[in-house]
Amino acid sequence: MSSTTGVQSTGGVWSWPNIIGFTMEDAMMVILRYKPDADIVFLPVGSPVTTDDFRPNRVRIFLDTIIYPPRVG
Repeated sequence: MSSTTGVQSTGGVWSWPNIIGFTMEDAMMVILRYKPDADIVFLPVGSPVTTDDFRPNRVRIFLDTIIYPPRVG
């Protein structure tokens, strides 16, 4: 597994722990490589999110430098 490969499950890649520390642009490029249909949403750390609104194509990224692994949801 390369340093930019995401964590895979039966349904495809669902987490990218190896891009922590990347810029927003670099993180976006890596995520789109493995999930081209991703709707990437950038949010400030601490933003409220709900699990009632799960969307398999949405990837939430917190901050402008990745500090938490982005995850589908």
